[in-house]
Amino acid sequence: MSDLLQKILDAHGGLERWDRFTTLNANIVSGGELWGIKGVVQDTMPREMTVSLHQQQASVTPFGNPDWRTAFRADYIAIETSQGEIVRERPNPREAFAGHGMDTPWDPLHRAYFSGYAMWTYLTTPFFMAMPGFNVSEIEPWHEGQEIWRGLRVEFPEHIASHSRFQDFYFGDDFLLRRHDYHVDIAGGFAAAQYVSDYVEAQGLRFPTRRRAYLRDENLQPLRERLMVSIDLSDFRLS
Repeated sequence: MSDLLQKILDAHGGLERWDRFTTLNANIVSGGELWGIKGVVQDTMPREMTVSLHQQQASVTPFGNPDWRTAFRADYIAIETSQGEIVRERPNPREAFAGHGMDTPWDPLHRAYFSGYAMWTYLTTPFFMAMPGFNVSEIEPWHEGQEIWRGLRVEFPEHIASHSRFQDFYFGDDFLLRRHDYHVDIAGGFAAAQYVSDYVEAQGLRFPTRRRAYLRDENLQPLRERLMVSIDLSDFRLS
């Protein structure tokens, strides 16, 4: 493990503390342009997101019905009742995005899969970088105003679902995450720059409560008028 990654993990609460827990719950409120582009109805009702910390599983509740929730794994997505009865399911969900562009409509299982892998990635950052199979290397820093943010490029293993295989993460002087860059492969590969801020501490670990993902141009600059996804998070609970 590089010295930079070690400092980043420590700043977020430390790998030793992270390994004491298996599950993270948080309340989320989502918005942004992407949902309308995809023909998805989005409201401002808070939902509960649950992710496993050491394997890629996630669930959001409620989803489409007060008594429904999602069940996400990299190779499977389902909508189920609170009692675990399957409402709809899709094995190998990544295949269902073949040929999609940014404006291709999504059905509920498309949306559930996207939300599952995206929120698992966000809520386990940066600790997933220490999991087996992830390759991490330092890249050129990013200049944001008067600040210089050090960068890590992460290559995701094939068995982990996420936006794209290679993603870039930038960290401030305090080694907390400031920005996350990626391509959304399941939506035509559009480039995004996600800014994160407003950290809170929960059980000794630190999490951003504000995430804003913008379209990104060829010069890596965010297009501030194109807010694709907004996520506000609260009430982090680890068990």
